[in-house]
Amino acid sequence: MKNEIMAVAEAKKRFSEIISKSAYSDQRIIITKRNRPIAAVISIEDLHSLEQIEKRKGLMEIIGKWQNFDEINDAIDNIVDKRHKEGTGRNVSF
Repeated sequence: MKNEIMAVAEAKKRFSEIISKSAYSDQRIIITKRNRPIAAVISIEDLHSLEQIEKRKGLMEIIGKWQNFDEINDAIDNIVDKRHKEGTGRNVSF
């Protein structure tokens, strides 16, 4: 994946082109102001990928914190044991 760096003034002039490049050519455009990166234009697929990474990261943080909650672990273990002892589950047919 290729990145293109562009100043804000140039990006304003070429906005439609920037949108097309990011959407159809798998290119990321980094917008700068006074030679400092301030924003990026990326494809919607890249955005979805980043969002998925954030969700996974959030779930991993929760999982790590649950290790210290003995009550939750005990409750889950009790539920699993109870289900195993009772068989496959209750009959919900009509």
